[in-house]
Amino acid sequence: MTTRILTGITTTGTPHLGNYAGAIRPAIVASRDPQADSFYFLADYHALIKCDDPTRIQRSRLEIAATWLACGLDADKATFYRQSDIPEIPELTWLLTCVSAKGLLNRAHAYKASVDKNVEAGEDPDAGVTMGLYSYPVLMAADILMFNAHKVPVGRDQIQHVEMARDIGQRFNHLFGNGKELFTLPEVVIEEDVATLPGLDGRKMSKSYDNTIPLFGSAKQLKDAVARIVTDSRAPGEPKDPDNSHLFTLYQAFSTHEQQAAFRAELLGGLAWGEAKQRLFELLDNELGEARERYHALITRPADLEDILLAGAAKARRIATPFLGELREAVGLRSFREQVQVASEGKKKAAKAARFVSFREDDGFRFRLLDAAGEQLLLSIAFADGKAAGQVTKRLQSEALDLHAELNAFSVRLDGEAVAYSPEFSTDAERDAAMHRLREALAPQE
Repeated sequence: MTTRILTGITTTGTPHLGNYAGAIRPAIVASRDPQADSFYFLADYHALIKCDDPTRIQRSRLEIAATWLACGLDADKATFYRQSDIPEIPELTWLLTCVSAKGLLNRAHAYKASVDKNVEAGEDPDAGVTMGLYSYPVLMAADILMFNAHKVPVGRDQIQHVEMARDIGQRFNHLFGNGKELFTLPEVVIEEDVATLPGLDGRKMSKSYDNTIPLFGSAKQLKDAVARIVTDSRAPGEPKDPDNSHLFTLYQAFSTHEQQAAFRAELLGGLAWGEAKQRLFELLDNELGEARERYHALITRPADLEDILLAGAAKARRIATPFLGELREAVGLRSFREQVQVASEGKKKAAKAARFVSFREDDGFRFRLLDAAGEQLLLSIAFADGKAAGQVTKRLQSEALDLHAELNAFSVRLDGEAVAYSPEFSTDAERDAAMHRLREALAPQE
């Protein structure tokens, strides 16, 4: 069974070496797992909560997109998109907001920290608190629940938000699921062995401390940054202590076991700090050199990045658009143009309960086929007009069905072209059962 994994990257800064080792590199490795269905997105709506500088946000979006692709993310295998290119996300955010308890959001760590800080300063508890900050957990829940992610890798500071997404999704399922689990409840993934790199001064590498090593600066910038790493005062020839050396910790994150053992022996043997820094620079330059070239090539071709991200958004929306339609129907936001077309008089009783529901969207006319319980069996492609959609529904009721199983779903074809798709399923058995139910719903009485 394929496991869907979803990760968001907030676009408020330029990635540094710590981001690469702690998040980017392990995520890209994980995306190559054939059992993983990976979703990676630029969380640019989230960035608006933290940053009000449009130029910085735009530049960060460009740099972060180029970084992930330069580091080896395969946009053909993973789904790589900008949050702001999926209009279904903010609409789902509102649907979820309407079922999210204020008391739940009051307990969010980020909001509570802002309130506590204000109280300590003698200010109004909500001074400077925006609704973006307050509602952040709901937007994050929409990011996760829209694609029914099974696993969400996060840092420890984000565990609560995934748990809140579970609470909100469970509440929505209870209110509107009618016995069906509309949302998959996500699981938190904490990667204990992911590296947390020290910065130039030994504290955690962070832009807040101004102690970062640039990821894709020039070789000279990289060398200059490494030269500023704080070391002790032991002279050349004196044994160094690798286990208490920030420089050795950095070296470990990018070297093989053999390289680590050799470097440790040299430090214990009195290797000068200047020579040690040169070894670290060479190691990092060798690790990042090819990716650096790809990064700078991508940065100079923003139109290519745009095309890649828009293709990723289209891929994501093939899931999001029909699913949001199902959610809108579940909460009662239904079209007044619904045309219920019941199977002909000769259909068996079970089939009479199946119905086609026609509606119009921005991209054209569509229809759904719902079974007796109101569960969606099919969602059509967009047609230029309602007449064309109606002709297809008539043919589906009168012609032999041409069904084609795909990875997690199936399509219905007429004249060799797909005209409708099923929802996605977790297993092949569920998909095959749905194909059988569809045939029963549209089969003429024998």
